[in-house]
Amino acid sequence: MSGVVVIETERLRLCEWDADDGAAFAEACNTPAVMRWLGGVLSPAKLAAAIERYTRWQSERGFTFWVVRRKADAAWLGFCGLKFADTPASPVLGELEIAWRFREDAWGQGYAREAARAALAYAFDRLDPERVVAVTVPGNTASRTLMERLGMRRYEELDHADDRFGPELTDAIIHAVTREEWSRQASPAVSQA
Repeated sequence: MSGVVVIETERLRLCEWDADDGAAFAEACNTPAVMRWLGGVLSPAKLAAAIERYTRWQSERGFTFWVVRRKADAAWLGFCGLKFADTPASPVLGELEIAWRFREDAWGQGYAREAARAALAYAFDRLDPERVVAVTVPGNTASRTLMERLGMRRYEELDHADDRFGPELTDAIIHAVTREEWSRQASPAVSQA
């Protein structure tokens, strides 16, 4: 079973969460490697709370961190999507934020970039923000590289401390792409339901 398709790309479907996705998320993405830069493996209670938030955001806002499935075989690859930045000490609090998380064996195949480009297109086409931000930590070079490949640039003046996840993950760094910057990029091949 899979949720309602919100966005479709050449190789992927970004879908609403359904009842089967929690177990797939726990198995594929709640691992030490995937959670390395995200505060560590989540307890069952925190994992359930996260999934509840994602499904609530979809129903309340019309967007969330959508489940990403490969079209060829419907494999559960991870998630990618949008939320309102909600870290209390953040200078981007309330702005539209993009994020992604993919299972380890899906890394390095362009899935995150394909999904993120589709989510950014959705954001600028449907939600009309002035910019979309992304947050990571200095050590997460894979995410930082992807942000740059998406046309996002670093805003050092927006970097801030976030002490929720321990000393190695305290320094939050911000990248963003503005509506004008995005409009200068080539449109990705996506369809939105």
